[in-house]
Amino acid sequence: MFLSQRPAGKLSINRQQGSALVIAVFLIIVTSLLAAGLIKMLSSTADSVAYEVIGTRAFQAAQTGAQLKLAQIFPLGTAPVTCAVADLNAVPDISAIDGLKGCEITLTCNSDVIVDGVTYYRVTSTGSCTVADVITSRTIEVGAKSL
Repeated sequence: MFLSQRPAGKLSINRQQGSALVIAVFLIIVTSLLAAGLIKMLSSTADSVAYEVIGTRAFQAAQTGAQLKLAQIFPLGTAPVTCAVADLNAVPDISAIDGLKGCEITLTCNSDVIVDGVTYYRVTSTGSCTVADVITSRTIEVGAKSL
């Protein structure tokens, strides 16, 4: 009666051929997309950590400069000096220090404000660090007064 009659088990196997290939390709594509996303996330995290480390080094350089200038303005055992006198001292080269390689300090000092015989100082220190093509800088401003 029916010319092309097949057994039921053979029919189901023939129709399922190739579905494993489609599933495998789908899994490979999804896994590849997940891996690419993770690689991008790890790369951006590494860049963020690098900027944070270099920024911390720049902050420490600025802190060093501010402390140095305050030590020049307020020498131990003597009266404070004006910024003009303190500016005569050269800023040391800190790029040879292990933790501050590639860093430099820029200092400014202002002691123009005198109120009731008290001199007010404003010291601004900028630390800049360069590593490869990454440049970061941090600025610290310190206020002090003579007693």
